Amino acid sequence: MLELGTPAPDFTLPRDGGTDLSLSDLLGQKVVLYFYPKDNTPGCTTEALDFTALKDQFTQANITVIGISKDSVKKHENFCKKHDLSIPLLSDADGTMCEDYGVWAEKSMYGKTYMGINRTTYAIDEQGKITHVWPKVKVKGHAQAVLDALTA
Repeated sequence: MLELGTPAPDFTLPRDGGTDLSLSDLLGQKVVLYFYPKDNTPGCTTEALDFTALKDQFTQANITVIGISKDSVKKHENFCKKHDLSIPLLSDADGTMCEDYGVWAEKSMYGKTYMGINRTTYAIDEQGKITHVWPKVKVKGHAQAVLDALTA
């Protein structure tokens, strides 16, 4: 996991809609990066819907919210369409960004271990430095807690 006050690793990744998005393009505004395991799963859908519901409030505070998973752009596009999501979703198919941000980790379920994304959210300031980290996120109320922390 990255430390508070350190520069956030830059990235350029494909997003829904067929374009690329780079962190360096967003300098001058606050950015929330939320890493989630998989499109169309209950927790991930709830989290995406909650961030979408608060998008206008984030935008008014000059904060861009971006979701990231290893799902393909096509899966992201289907996910957005199915749930009417308005948050950009980036595809980190090769996992480089997940590794850079320390969210790709060994997990276990029902006695089996596997590699996966630890649900984590980072807040980055206008200069590209990490200001907040929410590790091992519990979905319920998370989007509101992020908004509250960044607008306090």
